[in-house]
Amino acid sequence: MNYYSLNNRQNKSTFSQAVIKGIASDKGLYFPEKINALPKEFFDKIEYFSNEEIAYQVIKQFVGNEIPEQVLKVIIKETLSFDFPLVKLTNNNYILELFHGPTLAFKDVGARFMSRCLGYFSKENSKKTTVLVATSGDTGSAVANGFYKTKNVAVVILYPKGKVSHIQELQLTTLGENITALAVDGTFDDCQAMVKSAFIDDELNTIQLTSANSINIARWLPQMWYFFFAYKQLKQKDKDIVISVPSGNFGNICAGLLAQKLGLPIKHFIASNNANDVVTNYLKNGAYSPKPAQQTISNAMDVGDPSNFIRIKELFDNNIDNLKKSLSAFSFTDDETSKEIQHIKKEYKYIVDPHGAVGQLGLNNYLKNNPNTIGISLETAHPIKFLNVVEPLIKETIKIPEHIAAILDKTIVNKKISTYNELKQYLLASEKIVSLSE
Repeated sequence: MNYYSLNNRQNKSTFSQAVIKGIASDKGLYFPEKINALPKEFFDKIEYFSNEEIAYQVIKQFVGNEIPEQVLKVIIKETLSFDFPLVKLTNNNYILELFHGPTLAFKDVGARFMSRCLGYFSKENSKKTTVLVATSGDTGSAVANGFYKTKNVAVVILYPKGKVSHIQELQLTTLGENITALAVDGTFDDCQAMVKSAFIDDELNTIQLTSANSINIARWLPQMWYFFFAYKQLKQKDKDIVISVPSGNFGNICAGLLAQKLGLPIKHFIASNNANDVVTNYLKNGAYSPKPAQQTISNAMDVGDPSNFIRIKELFDNNIDNLKKSLSAFSFTDDETSKEIQHIKKEYKYIVDPHGAVGQLGLNNYLKNNPNTIGISLETAHPIKFLNVVEPLIKETIKIPEHIAAILDKTIVNKKISTYNELKQYLLASEKIVSLSE
């Protein structure tokens, strides 16, 4: 399988090259050259397959022969070492829990898969790879955990100072070893802009940089899997299925739409947004107008210029009318989100985090006019990660998982930066230290 740059279709790379580089030499995102639909028999019998078997069938065409079958199956097994339960609220409203991984967020899947792929490709390479990642919250902790102590890999995480939850910050700043956290005086968009600047800076050419944001295909592609897992659990209902995805950088919902292109029988997707409503507005008026990110209580979606939306447009040949047949988008305020957290707790005795609440709001908005469908919303993070938001709303103490309690007394270790030049100088200094030690 080859991948082409969305800036130039003639600029192509293999799977391994795309994983190691992160983005193309012309700074475009990679996109698969071919998307081959899975056979009908696969979906007819999907309930008889294990999650690992499903994952292998879904991903193998995108990996090709660059990772041996048995190695790829081990990578998948290690990635999917936790459950993806479906919780029933009503007969046509379900929640898919994606927070049962080690950092309690859906991004554990992509981070674990990518770290193992990069580890395989790097095992014969003595040169250090630096994984540079911007995070609005959960990406950083998932990447830090996934790459912790990986040989020949250093991880540098940029996060907006004061704009992630306390537990999120603890998760990405307390590991040490090959993980470094940089607290940026700014927003997630500022962090992302710094990362993009590093990739186009000729003075950093001596450093082997890659990205672990969802712009990297090895982070993005495995997120297809849990859409298949959800369908497997509801297939017998014989009704159209729609899925609501809390959306920030749009990698997750892009993976769902790619799964649909593979033949997954999902009728429609809903991009559920907070106040950062760039895509919601685009689907209304056809104008894509990025704007500065607004800070909300669903901070992982505080993105004013979602990187992966260009991939979504490519999936639909840049035709907005075709896109609207598969995708709707709704935007909600913090007040609406807070009330939904309270409503779900009171009505269903279920606790959602702020992102899951936005997902439910989007799903319910869609179901009003489509009552004969079955809806699934994604609960992308454990509510424990947002204690300061959730507990005052539900007036209840949330039990802290043991592995989270273990980090609560740890000291946050980070380096504070304000400008791209500070990031650049840090990277150059770190590379110099490595060179002197070799």
